[in-house]
Amino acid sequence: MAGLSTASAVATKQESCAAERMEALRGGGAEDLQKKLASLGQGHLFEGLGDDQKAQLLEQAAELDSQLPGGLEGYVTNARKLLKDSKEGVNPYEGFLPSVPQGEHLKVGSEDFEKMEKIGKEALSQTGFVLVAGGLGERLGYKGIKVSLPLYDALESECFLKLYISHILYIQEKFGKGKKIPLAIMTSDDTHAMTEKLLKDNNNFGMDSSQLTIMKQNKVPAIKDSDGHFAIKDGKIETKPHGHGDVHTLMHQTGVAKAWKDSGVKYVVFFQDTNGIIFRSLPAVLGVSASNKFAVNSVCVPRTPGEAVGGICRLEHQDGRAFTVNVEYNQLDPLLRSTQQFSNGDVADPKTGFSPFPGNINVLVIDMDNYHSTLASTGGRVNEFVNPKYADASKQAFKSPTRLECMMQDFPLLLSAESKVGFTTLDRWICFSPVKNNIQDAAAKAEKGLPAESAGTAERDAMALNTKILQMAGAKIPERGQVGTFAGIKLEFSPMVLLLPSFGTSLSDIKARMRAGADIEMTSRSALVVEGDVFFEGKLKLDGALELRAKPGSSITVKNLQGDASATPQLQLPA
Repeated sequence: MAGLSTASAVATKQESCAAERMEALRGGGAEDLQKKLASLGQGHLFEGLGDDQKAQLLEQAAELDSQLPGGLEGYVTNARKLLKDSKEGVNPYEGFLPSVPQGEHLKVGSEDFEKMEKIGKEALSQTGFVLVAGGLGERLGYKGIKVSLPLYDALESECFLKLYISHILYIQEKFGKGKKIPLAIMTSDDTHAMTEKLLKDNNNFGMDSSQLTIMKQNKVPAIKDSDGHFAIKDGKIETKPHGHGDVHTLMHQTGVAKAWKDSGVKYVVFFQDTNGIIFRSLPAVLGVSASNKFAVNSVCVPRTPGEAVGGICRLEHQDGRAFTVNVEYNQLDPLLRSTQQFSNGDVADPKTGFSPFPGNINVLVIDMDNYHSTLASTGGRVNEFVNPKYADASKQAFKSPTRLECMMQDFPLLLSAESKVGFTTLDRWICFSPVKNNIQDAAAKAEKGLPAESAGTAERDAMALNTKILQMAGAKIPERGQVGTFAGIKLEFSPMVLLLPSFGTSLSDIKARMRAGADIEMTSRSALVVEGDVFFEGKLKLDGALELRAKPGSSITVKNLQGDASATPQLQLPA
């Protein structure tokens, strides 16, 4: 797919725009911009500033004006409306009735699942991937960007970013039909330099730079009161993060969405930074999108009531408006309680034990035609909201400056009423095990019976998934291996099975590695690592540790092999 924006091209474009802004300011634009700010109620920004400070503030304001869809005027106008609604206690869901939307429920290994996976594989060569990677690992107790976290160790640390790129390169090799599968990564001020360094130090983990784009999201003006006045700090407009909904704005502003569409991309997959197992389910999810002609398809899991995961709802208003969209978990219960049908609020369906509203995991598959046309019509603008913390009962001043925010999963709100929006619900084990919590918070969640979502549980879940996939491919492996409590979190490990992306991504990929006569048997204390073109057509009996690694250009066929705990055999063929 030629002609895609590279990170350097985007950076060059940004530098060019900065130079143009400076030239405009020198050519008399500074006075016009100052008048514009005053007309927007921001004249206080210049109080007490010297000429140099004023020039710096105007340069910053010009940059913000060029970055914001709708410019500063659009931002201030929307801020005042949202702040007025917040002050008056307007309920954004007033008049809307929730119902369970239409979607697909896939059971892994079922006939329907296999059918969707087969259809989805045909769509992989026309798919682009977008990684939302703006977060640091500080909240997790990790010093670094979250995509550099190791998922598990197998001779070398397998960080999340390497894992994702490895899956894409496998898809490209097996199903790309000679095309390069594009990847765009959204970074932030906090993560941009470290992401670039991680990629540079590792030669993009084998990905060609022509198929890789890095898009850095910008911050937005912070607001100090209900009148929409910008906060000022050290002579500059204070800014804060806008939210991961910026990914849609950036896809439009950088030209990536158009370039991908022009190159033949038909589907765009958006995924999060620390959900390492998601690629296992994506072929089937793509199949659902293609079969149902969904404009947007949200990947979902069965949701436990009270869990900090939003629910996908169909919202219908008495005036005729209707949306299928995510409702955040802290808003879902009061919304449901306001209706007769769901007057008990966010409670489980007694038949299933789960909420009737599927749990949103912030993985979206969006049809490119709908995506590009919507971004073109909105100029890249996305829906925003505000969440101020008021200083007192007057609701005028804030305890600390707030800002407008946006969320990636609110994209369906921009679509026309004719657009078909749905979801795909899968068992959690095949698609969702993120790293969200540090050890202390994870232990507290586990104590309440909620998913711990820590580094340890993500690692455990990845290996349990690999074990289940091998079992479904015919292997005889006990589901339960070692059991222990670590920092207050009880972990039940399956046998340690690591199936690296080069061995296969989907269930059908793994099944294709099993030839006639394949007979795999492992004990509960065993560990198995498989990488590259490895095939099984005879007996493998394992009571110990085994590494099967086929380097690019070579393959391994297991016909008769037995390993025990007295050694750690390794079969590794050179290229």
